[in-house]
Order: sequence, then C-alpha cells, then structure tokens
Amino acid sequence: QVQLVESGGGLVQPGGSLRLSCAASGDIFSINAMGWYRQAPGKERELVANITSGGSTNYADSVKGRFTISRNNANNTLYLQMNGLKPQDTAVYYCHVDSKRRWRTAIVRSWGQGTQVTVSS
Repeated sequence: QVQLVESGGGLVQPGGSLRLSCAASGDIFSINAMGWYRQAPGKERELVANITSGGSTNYADSVKGRFTISRNNANNTLYLQMNGLKPQDTAVYYCHVDSKRRWRTAIVRSWGQGTQVTVSS
C-alpha cells in the first residue's frame, strides 16, 4: 500500500558527508511523521532523527550537530544530510513513515528496505 524507496547510501571516509533520500508513495492521504533509524551489526535498531507533521525535529544525542533531517512536503520525500561522519555511524539506515489513509484514523507504519552507510578509511 505504501512504498518507500531509499537512496544515497555508500562508502565514505571519516569526516565525509552523505545525503540519504526516501520517497514515499502509495495510499497516503497524510503523513504524521517521518524518520530515520539505523541498525549496526549486533545492535538493536535505533532512532537517528524524526520530523513531525508540524515540522518539529528530534535527534539522537550521538548525531546532534552533524545530521539534519528535512522533508519536501510536495512530493513526500524525506532527507537526511549527514556531515562529519564517523566510523560508528556505519549501519543500515531505514526510512520510516507514519501515514493515514483517507477517511481512516488508523496510522499506517511503513519501513523502507534500508540503505547501507559505511564510514571507513
């Protein structure tokens, strides 16, 4: 019903930058919130950053000052600008969207397929 297509991952040196994108489409009437999560090998998935329908943002302490989450409401695209990347940022990054269908109150929770980010020399 909801499709999330992620892009922008790759290999980068410490201190480098990457920009992740997530395009949402499908049976979406409105979006309540969008966010980025990541999961490193052997660790649980954790919230990196999210943004609400009102534009409020929230960041994990480990990425504050380095990452910026933003969105394009016209095409339901989410972005994560990652600067000053560190080896510990290495993980699979997942886009997440909480959306609603027309005439329905239930929130639909959707996940992207994940994109690999590797920070290494």
